[in-house]
Amino acid sequence: MRMPVIFSGHGSPMVALEDNEITHGMQKVGEDVLKKYGKPKAILAISAHWYIGETAIQSANPPKQVYDMYGFPKELYELKYPVQGSQELTNEVLKTLGPEVKVNDDWGIDHGTWSVLVHMFPEANIPVVQLSVNKYFTPRKAYEIGQKLAKLRDEGYLIFASGNVVHNLMRVEWDNPHGTEMTDRFNSYIVDKVSQRDDEAVLNFTTHPDAAYAVPTPDHFMPLFYILGATQNEVPQVFNNVANLGSMAMTGFIFGM
Repeated sequence: MRMPVIFSGHGSPMVALEDNEITHGMQKVGEDVLKKYGKPKAILAISAHWYIGETAIQSANPPKQVYDMYGFPKELYELKYPVQGSQELTNEVLKTLGPEVKVNDDWGIDHGTWSVLVHMFPEANIPVVQLSVNKYFTPRKAYEIGQKLAKLRDEGYLIFASGNVVHNLMRVEWDNPHGTEMTDRFNSYIVDKVSQRDDEAVLNFTTHPDAAYAVPTPDHFMPLFYILGATQNEVPQVFNNVANLGSMAMTGFIFGM
């Protein structure tokens, strides 16, 4: 069977240690995947936190766990997600994307990936290979790369992306457990358009009046374009459709379930 595709919000790195409605939603997604499809051969992870000027794929085995955050409790830096890499998946991505991608092991599995996967697949027994988000890509180019990567699903690989539909660190409200009106409006708009598979509307998200607030920088929104490209015409299930910290949406989509 063709493997599903997941986009998950990750928000604060502290989500890795939390036990709440959001982490339960992540846990259920992982359980549903394993129940319906069995264990994926490996996971191709696309994290907002590997946002560089090229399309790069990892080949390290095991990949190093990157603690790419500062000022958090000691417990977060002690959390281990000891997955293996997959040279087979790395080779498949190299073959699929050709000269558009190159191997780069300077990075690793960052918190955009492990803070979510630690809940979805807590046994850490599925190899993970991370693909960078190319900061020079237009939304449409990222979408086209996703289209090319879709074939990996037929070979037993799960494509997973992590970012946020709304992510504005400059407007975070630490004492707000919900979203602002702007966050809620933009998140609802994107959820509706993704659910309707109006991909053009999502690709042209800057036309929404709250876009500058919701997406002040493209890094956390870009992973969604890869996912839409890899799942054309598939209607998603929506999970964790909630916002917190005022300017953070934790919304996730799973396609192919």
